[in-house]
Amino acid sequence: MSRRSSPALNAGVFELVAPYPPAGDQPAAIDALVQGIGEGAKSQVLMGVTGSGKTFTMANTIAQVGRPTLVLSHNKTLAAQLYAEFRDFFPHNAVHYFVSYYDYYQPEAYIPQRDIYIEKDAAINKEIDRLRLAATSALVSRRDVIVVASVSCIYGLGSPEDYRAMVIRIATGVPLSRDDLLAQLVAVQYERSDMALERGRFRVRGDTIDIWPPYDELATRIEFWGDTVESIAVTHPTSGEVAARKDETYFYPAKHF
Repeated sequence: MSRRSSPALNAGVFELVAPYPPAGDQPAAIDALVQGIGEGAKSQVLMGVTGSGKTFTMANTIAQVGRPTLVLSHNKTLAAQLYAEFRDFFPHNAVHYFVSYYDYYQPEAYIPQRDIYIEKDAAINKEIDRLRLAATSALVSRRDVIVVASVSCIYGLGSPEDYRAMVIRIATGVPLSRDDLLAQLVAVQYERSDMALERGRFRVRGDTIDIWPPYDELATRIEFWGDTVESIAVTHPTSGEVAARKDETYFYPAKHF
């Protein structure tokens, strides 16, 4: 098959890191896929045996197309494998994992023969919940996003416009009272805890508010001077050690619904 030249759509959005270039039939396949996307093709099929480099071919296609990408897998095991591979290919971009957060789920049921009602019961994996929240926050804040998901992603989470409208922006030097910020945090489902700081909660000590977003590994400390934001610092949630300082930051909703 001869290699066709295809214009890159938004090259430069993604930074592909690989120790080797495409080889064999991969360059032709990449060009054909990119061209098809550019021409608005609704579906394309990439065929290849196991180990032929289909994931690497898709990574190159994503890098050339430069659009937010959903990689949909039929089960969690393959989704986890693809997530790890795409993170290796795109270490400087936002690669996220979105699967069902249930470790266990028992729907409600009724057994008429014994007149027994079984209540709904479920166990939520907090780490997977964090990864899901990180995926949605990335989608509304940047373009270089790859979400590797299971079929869990087909269920609606609400309106993207409503989600964006709930994002809280904070910047140093901007007038904002402490009480107004607390009210905004509660409105997007953060909970107050003046003892131990936990994900999805905030702690208030005088003119200082520590907030641990449920989608992040680190917390954020907001310090006020009167009704003005004086400083914003990224901190370790346990030790309180400052990891970085910012001029502005954003807080996304603590829950999807």
